[in-house]
Amino acid sequence: MFLPAGSRDLTGRQLVNRVAIYEKFQSIVNLRNYQSIETPVIEYSTTFTNPYAGMTLKKMLKWFDEEGEIEVLRPDWTIAVARALANQQSDQQKWAYAGSVFKKDHTGVESHQAGIEIIRTPGLYGEYESLFTAVRFLRELGVEQYSIELGHTEIFETFISSLELDEVTASQVRQAMHDKRKDEVYRLIKEAGNEETAESVAALTDAFGGTAILDAFAQAWKNDVKLFPVIQELQQLASALEELGQDVIVDLGRVKQLPYYNGAMFRGFLAESGAECFSGGRYDELYEQFGGRMSAVGLAFDMDVLAAVLPAPQAKERICLLTDEQGLIAAEALRHQYPDAVVDVRTEAKAGDFDRVYRVIQRGEGYEVIEE
Repeated sequence: MFLPAGSRDLTGRQLVNRVAIYEKFQSIVNLRNYQSIETPVIEYSTTFTNPYAGMTLKKMLKWFDEEGEIEVLRPDWTIAVARALANQQSDQQKWAYAGSVFKKDHTGVESHQAGIEIIRTPGLYGEYESLFTAVRFLRELGVEQYSIELGHTEIFETFISSLELDEVTASQVRQAMHDKRKDEVYRLIKEAGNEETAESVAALTDAFGGTAILDAFAQAWKNDVKLFPVIQELQQLASALEELGQDVIVDLGRVKQLPYYNGAMFRGFLAESGAECFSGGRYDELYEQFGGRMSAVGLAFDMDVLAAVLPAPQAKERICLLTDEQGLIAAEALRHQYPDAVVDVRTEAKAGDFDRVYRVIQRGEGYEVIEE
């Protein structure tokens, strides 16, 4: 009644954990030489709905400004950061951000992210740095049980680009592939007139699991000038992560959900719940919409997912100092005696609310502290 649908108030452990996670994230990226960036929470809709970005306007929180332009609450950090950085002349390569995004297709309308963007770097540097930062950050949070999934846009796109599919059919194939509906993928492509490709693409729905899958497809595609280098790239990334002790899975049939991805894609999944705690990849083409052309890789952490799984902070001793208005100054001066405790000053307290309760009583010109 008092909040729009999808909005919510936060209190307690979830909020405390999220603040702690933001602080840890900032510490990690500072030590890795990232520079902070913040974009406006209000942007023009065209920044996100153009062919390069490919987001859907109906899922955004939007309104018309006084000139008739559609403004939206920021639905995506990566696109907003690309707009901000595309024409900067700075030599800085690594950037970090933290804040809210607003979309109607999320649980609620506001979600909280922290992420990194790495631009103008050679080879696989951006992929390695993104994944290594994720490993370090999760380790510092105490999150140990998770898997990192690797995929690549060029596998599915190489097959699908060889077909003459109309827009509707292409969308149906992409959705069926995303949902791992093998029979539907095969049917749609076969009906388009290519049974051999239908079998190859449908087989990709099963190309999911441990890194041994990469070895099998490396052998199968060893003479394919487009796909073999893709497998080699994923093998390099998987090998690096496994050297760091990480559990790695691959999904060779993964499709990109936004058109700006054009290379390796990665996600992190918590072992206990299966929840996605981060996602990212390469998106060089995204910067072209803003007049720039550069390499770009990054990932974003879902702070709400991480805040929900972190244990509650270690409880500190809770102390209450009871006094009246005249004793407030004296009570405030006593706080330094309990530097590691939570200290509250009250006029009264309920039994059980605190570990220790002291009454601050005036005696002549001074005050005496008596334990209750």
